[in-house]
Amino acid sequence: MTEGEFLAIQPRSPGELLTESARYSPLHDIHVAAGASFTDFAGWQMPVRYSSDLAEHHAVRNSAGLFDISHMSEIVVAGPDAAAFLDAALAGAISAVALQKAKYSLILAEDGGIIDDLLVYHSDQGEYLVVANAGNREPVVTALTERLADFDATVDDITDTISLIAVQGPNARAILESTVGLEASAESDLENLGYYACTAMTFAGESVLVARTGYTGEDGFELYVDVADAAALWRALETAGEPFGLVPAGLASRDTLRLEAGMPLYGHELGLGTLPVQAGLGRVVSLTKESDFVGRTAVETGPAEGARVLVGLRADGKRAGRAGYTIRDADGREVGVITSGALSPTLGYPIAMAYVDPAASAEGTPLFMDVRGTRVPASVVRLPFYKREKTTP
Repeated sequence: MTEGEFLAIQPRSPGELLTESARYSPLHDIHVAAGASFTDFAGWQMPVRYSSDLAEHHAVRNSAGLFDISHMSEIVVAGPDAAAFLDAALAGAISAVALQKAKYSLILAEDGGIIDDLLVYHSDQGEYLVVANAGNREPVVTALTERLADFDATVDDITDTISLIAVQGPNARAILESTVGLEASAESDLENLGYYACTAMTFAGESVLVARTGYTGEDGFELYVDVADAAALWRALETAGEPFGLVPAGLASRDTLRLEAGMPLYGHELGLGTLPVQAGLGRVVSLTKESDFVGRTAVETGPAEGARVLVGLRADGKRAGRAGYTIRDADGREVGVITSGALSPTLGYPIAMAYVDPAASAEGTPLFMDVRGTRVPASVVRLPFYKREKTTP
């Protein structure tokens, strides 16, 4: 659920970051002290790596990684009609989300194009937390506000008051349970917090919303905390995580992790020119809910005949395709384009997601990636490329 291609990023040193328009995470000074390299990301200066992309990637797969994702946008929707409003504004059936549960959803334009993909948490009675991508903060807030109409609900952009920290990896739960000052309520604990759920906790007596959704293909937790408490929480997590192999991880490793997990990236696999079904997200759209919603007619009509669909590709050798590279069939005809690609650190071979012609989309179809003029053999495979063995409740 982020935007951009991190693998091609040219990081900057901290001394090169000072611009009047740049936005900084509340944790920026901590990242500078840790020796992070930074990149401009949707107007934010965010850490792209601390040590190496591979080391951080493998840490998340084998132990745990600590991510600053404070650039994400948080919007609170509240009021007696909050659920009904979100049913009308978003593609999913938000009214069916139980208290302290979460749902992945989409906000669509009238023509069915994807304005953004979202996480929606039913965080309290009559209250929902909508999490949008950093680069889509304004379009999402604008669309939600315009769709309020006669609903008895409010839309409140609280992004500037919230810092978001994620702990991802097989040791994530143990790290949170060992973090001094992080306390669960009597009604819930991390052991019983299921996937796509959230719970209220406290850190040093201050409120923290802890969610278990993740974006890496591993078990993971996201902690929504007031900006004033973010630095103390980050340091407490680092201290607790040291015996468990926790390392700070940047956006570059987050991108290869999500790619292995087959998770779409806004601006690459998702965008205004894409209908949900083309991206394999038809299941996210609820056509059975009672409420009408923006984009429904276009979704029901479907894409134009021959419109490309998203597939996974596994390639031979070690040469990876990148976003924008052409996909060709055995006769050399151009049949698609790569949206994201990398040499998979976990699997050891090149993987990519691409939009291809329907006739070239069947699993097992042999294709070729045009990698700087070299035809690299590839075949269509089922997504995700990597899937962990889940043990969460």
